[in-house]
Amino acid sequence: MMGRHATSSKLEIDKKMRRDKVVTKPLERVATRSSSRVPPIFVALVLLAPVGASPAHAADPLKPHLVLTPSKIELPQEGGVVEVIAQNKGTAPLDIWHARVSDGSDGFSVDDLRRTLAPGETVAIKVKFSGSKTRSQAFGGLQVLSSDTRYPDDLRTAEVENIASVPLQVNPSWLLTLMVFIPLFGMLLVMFVPKGKDHLTKWVALGVAMVPVILSVVLYAKFDRSFSVAAGNYGLQFIQHAVWIPSFNIEFYFGVDGLSVTMVLLTSLVSLISVGASWGITKNVRGYFAMFLLLEAGMMGVFCACDFFLFYVFWELMLLPMYFLIGVWGGPRKEYAAIKFFLYTLAGSVLMLLALIAIYYNSSAGTLIDGTPAAHSFDLMKLTYVDAGKFANANLTLLGFEFSKICWVGLFIGFAIKIPMFPFHTWLPDAHVEAPTAISVILAGVLLKMGTYGILRINFGILPTASLWAAEAMAVFGAINILYGAFCAFAQTDLKKLVAYSSVSHMGYCLVGMAAFTQTGFNGAVMQMFNHGTITSMLFILVGVLYDRAHTRDINKFGGMATQMPVYAAFFGFAFMASLGLPGLSGFIGEVLVFLGAFPVHRVVTILAATGVIFTAAYHLWALQRIQLGKWNDAQWKDKSIFPDLNLREALTLIPMAVIIIVLGFWPAPVLDLIGNGMSDLLAHVNGHAGAGALAVLP
Repeated sequence: MMGRHATSSKLEIDKKMRRDKVVTKPLERVATRSSSRVPPIFVALVLLAPVGASPAHAADPLKPHLVLTPSKIELPQEGGVVEVIAQNKGTAPLDIWHARVSDGSDGFSVDDLRRTLAPGETVAIKVKFSGSKTRSQAFGGLQVLSSDTRYPDDLRTAEVENIASVPLQVNPSWLLTLMVFIPLFGMLLVMFVPKGKDHLTKWVALGVAMVPVILSVVLYAKFDRSFSVAAGNYGLQFIQHAVWIPSFNIEFYFGVDGLSVTMVLLTSLVSLISVGASWGITKNVRGYFAMFLLLEAGMMGVFCACDFFLFYVFWELMLLPMYFLIGVWGGPRKEYAAIKFFLYTLAGSVLMLLALIAIYYNSSAGTLIDGTPAAHSFDLMKLTYVDAGKFANANLTLLGFEFSKICWVGLFIGFAIKIPMFPFHTWLPDAHVEAPTAISVILAGVLLKMGTYGILRINFGILPTASLWAAEAMAVFGAINILYGAFCAFAQTDLKKLVAYSSVSHMGYCLVGMAAFTQTGFNGAVMQMFNHGTITSMLFILVGVLYDRAHTRDINKFGGMATQMPVYAAFFGFAFMASLGLPGLSGFIGEVLVFLGAFPVHRVVTILAATGVIFTAAYHLWALQRIQLGKWNDAQWKDKSIFPDLNLREALTLIPMAVIIIVLGFWPAPVLDLIGNGMSDLLAHVNGHAGAGALAVLP
């Protein structure tokens, strides 16, 4: 057998030269890539990235050539053994130095192999999976280290390690992938509906939106409430994990845990309800529902993505359809509202992108899920559970500032715009007022939650010490949101604007609960996210029902509507009571959990935030009294026949939300059980880094 070190001295020299070399790729090469329709972000990554493995050499008859078959291995959950055939298809001897499984390949093992293969010779490598009683899925990679220099080198070691890899997986799940991409398929399907068949288009869109709801029922039923980070897979379930763009270490990585599963369920439900609320659309119906289904795919992808780059792709994907849904199908000032929404969101996205790139290039070297060596990683779970301590190092700086803090601020502003948090909230009222009813439902029911979700998943996960450092400021901004939103709602005469500002106020409770860094506070924040999504969806549908009949939302023009539309008035009063936090309805549960979790940590802020409950009740009751009670406004509405009561379609969009509000008001366990372990794991992770230079949060 040829000696490993004797045959690789030249490779070691080449490796050292690659390590010490700074990025000096010719601009012509970058320009060539750019001209080949490579997106600008990839060009930026090429310009900023350190030199990785050398490209494959041209065909050389004197080179060894390692080929592994099969190219992918799937093993049963109960365990098993599979053989991988290693063959030397070159014309020179091939040294195999080592066979192993990659980092994080829990449960997998391989019989080591050290030998030289003559040209054409093959050898079998046995890969085993021991099975697991605590988890149903496993992912990893088989790595074969050899003298075939076509394969990338592991830059974490001093020796030359040209690594060929094969992905290993146990029970990959397609559930989340279907939930994300079926709406995209539906978008294409809608576009092929014959022109003029508007009614058929609506039914096709409704059928497509129904599929994620059915899959959500499966997700809810099969989600393991007892599963946690300690059980493996970083606490994720229903995982689909594969390499997407290996040259930039980007992976296709879907999974849900206690934090994201509730948002996936909410997204599917609100999307279906919104399709029903869109039945009155008559302008370019195919284009509307195509954009709507694209928006649903983007929203679902954000909550399922566990790769930072993939998360950002879906985050940006939502921007385009929402811009057109407001700008084309909106109200009189639709262009202004759409552009304002676009610019605000894009500004936040730029900050997120800069933080993403900074975090990526400061992440640790490792491997992709298939075992391929990677100098850096976009894997959110690895960034959270492997690199969080590295990012917390006070000696790590960016532009002269502490790295973790400047990245945290950039990410936080990007997410705060979406919440929206004062003072980044001014795009929301305009967007709500001009958007069609269904898009207002989506905007308040789902999109706002992405801001708080991003903070929990990325800010708290990847940068825990900076999150603790900023906790008090975040609590203060949460209280400002609560009070400022309530006072602004008081001043509105447009019913839709009143509900929009109520959303600003209610999202402040989420910020206060998150800033507490307690189990109860976290549970309250996520519970408030879910409950607000259902309640505010109901409110905007009710506003749309009234506008469809009166073609105005001016509160001063109504009065005594309960006498003409009693069923509508019942739903209206019910939704308003839930929104103001009446005990027995779901709005109360999230708020009281936030106060219980935040008071031991931020006493003064919590007391100020609690006063917002009074003002919230006041503006809700004021609007309810002006619209539903009192005498009928004969001067404004002489013909009462234009105000028929709720029809069946309108009632069907409201009833599911009403049922959820009642059930969770008396029995919040269905949601609390889902999020319990996820919130515990996140809190333990943040507290585990509390001593790494963070400012303590004091009572």
